[in-house]
Amino acid sequence: MEERQVNLIPFRDALVVNRKIDFGEIIMNVIIFLPLGIYAGLLFKRWNFGKNIFFFFLISLLVEGLQFILRVGAFDITDTITNTLGGTIGLLIFKAIEKVIKNSVRVQKLINIMATIGTVLLILMLLMLKMNLLPVRYQ
Repeated sequence: MEERQVNLIPFRDALVVNRKIDFGEIIMNVIIFLPLGIYAGLLFKRWNFGKNIFFFFLISLLVEGLQFILRVGAFDITDTITNTLGGTIGLLIFKAIEKVIKNSVRVQKLINIMATIGTVLLILMLLMLKMNLLPVRYQ
C-alpha cells in the first residue's frame, strides 16, 4: 500500500527540481482550472467575485482531498493555490469576453466553441501526461 503524502508549505520541494521551480506543473494546474472559471462566470452570474474565488478554492480542495483519500496523488497546498488562480483567471477571461461582446447569445456561442476546443486539448494533455510526454511529474 502506498503511503499518503501531504504538503502544507506552498511552493516547497514538490515543485523544486534541481533547485529550480518547476513552472510546468504550475502552468498546467492553472490551465486545467481555467474552464471552471469561465463556466462559473456563465452559470453563477449573481455571485460576486469573492464567492466565485471561494468556490474555486473549495473545488480544488475537494480534488486534492480526493487524491489523498484515494491514494492517487499527494495533497499539495501549492496545487490548491494554483488551481484557484486558474479558476480566477478563467473568470477574468469570461468577464473580459462579456465586456467586449455585449450580446449574451454571442457570448454563449463563443464559450461553447472555446469549451469544445478546450475539452479536446485537455484530453490530449491528459493522454500526453499519462504517456510521460509532458515535462511534469506524474506519480
